[in-house]
Amino acid sequence: MVSEHGAQVLVASNRGPVSYAVREDGTLDARRGGGGLVSGLSAIGSDEDSLWVCSALSDGDREAVRRGAGEPGVRMLDIDADVHADAYNGIANSVLWFVHHLLYQTPLEPSFGPEFRRQWEAYRTYNRAFATALAEEAAQGATVVVQDYHLALVPGMLRALRPDLRIGHFSHTPWAPVDYFRMLPDDIAEELLLGMLGADRLGFLTTRWLEAFQGCCGAVLGSYEVMTYWPKDATPSVGFRTPDGRFHRTLLGVHGLGADADFLRERSQRPDVAERLAGLREQIGGDGERKVIVRVDRTELSKNIVRGLHAYRLLLAEHPSWRERVVHVAFAYPSRQDLAVYRDYTAEVSRLAAEINEEYGTEGWTPVILHVKDDFARSLAAYRLADVALVNPIRDGMNLVAKEVPVVSDEGCVLVLSREAGAYAELGEDALVVNPYDVVGTSEALLAALTMPAEERAERTKRLAAAATALPPGAWFLEQVEALRN
Repeated sequence: MVSEHGAQVLVASNRGPVSYAVREDGTLDARRGGGGLVSGLSAIGSDEDSLWVCSALSDGDREAVRRGAGEPGVRMLDIDADVHADAYNGIANSVLWFVHHLLYQTPLEPSFGPEFRRQWEAYRTYNRAFATALAEEAAQGATVVVQDYHLALVPGMLRALRPDLRIGHFSHTPWAPVDYFRMLPDDIAEELLLGMLGADRLGFLTTRWLEAFQGCCGAVLGSYEVMTYWPKDATPSVGFRTPDGRFHRTLLGVHGLGADADFLRERSQRPDVAERLAGLREQIGGDGERKVIVRVDRTELSKNIVRGLHAYRLLLAEHPSWRERVVHVAFAYPSRQDLAVYRDYTAEVSRLAAEINEEYGTEGWTPVILHVKDDFARSLAAYRLADVALVNPIRDGMNLVAKEVPVVSDEGCVLVLSREAGAYAELGEDALVVNPYDVVGTSEALLAALTMPAEERAERTKRLAAAATALPPGAWFLEQVEALRN
């Protein structure tokens, strides 16, 4: 199954670096994305053959696959649309995401019945398609880095097909604590962990998530003689006895994805950002004298936008002197709107913002400026304006917004940060840290941020920016590749 001219470095992820749309004249419009993986593959260099294996997500993507019109270095898999929907929405986003982010309302959910089992079979099929494609495309001894919870079974499946490969997997989400993870049916929890342990090395965003994974292995895989290691000055790992009697050890590592400072600073000075900046200043009003609290999020259930709005409302209620002196610029970009629970949450964000404006707004002051249409240039403009950045997720693997705002802010900003964000491990010392469930505490933190002396704010911003950019995307990816090779 080894390709004669296979790739030396391969990445596998649900979403790829390029997407296609069919124009009116029938030709294909290709749009290339950005992000850490794109930067990482570019950083590898042209002297190494690399390949990105991803799923065809749209009708345009599937048409590109059918026409054989894909971009060099990318292989899109035209997986049956129903299989993809069951695997992606049914399992990855409605089960695994909810488990790792502790989002279930447990009196009512989850309930793992026959429909879950049917969808889990689709998740297996989806992962198997990736494993098969990677096995076909990889050169002898190649390095493969699999991305995230969508593809948790791929390492074990790929190991069975190609034991010669160096296989890594990286988790971009938190990892659930043992008691929560064990809500999954026992056989599914075991299959999930063993699938990941097929890798030579597993990467996590923080030590906290790594240790949670180790704990789950120790609790769930009792019949496999599991041994978890964290010896002093050595690499943490999980070892276990395979069904055929061999002992396998998977190494674990932490790679805290950072912001790309050079890109962000250059991009934030372009004309389209300046145009958005002028528009936001006009909306904010107050001749530049008003303070600005900024949040930029997708309407993920984990992002805690609603409690953030309640905290801001409480600030206006308990500190009337701040009325007309502060504006909350909230960008809540719709996410996963094909799921009803996400549509309902997005609607609640809009409803609450409108209610605050109705209650407190005046002719010359809109307390909450809410935008729900995704616009990266406008997000960067908001970063530049921010006096305060509010990042209060219930739970987050990292949260790059917390790292990006201090890098881009023109005058320095105070970061109000949830202790449940992965970024807390690196930024907590210079942020105002909050319990994301505590609306009163978050409101008090917003007040402290608004009243912080300019000199202290500037010093904190400088330290935040340095910590936030310690491992930029290209270096983050290359660090994992080198760890696998070594």
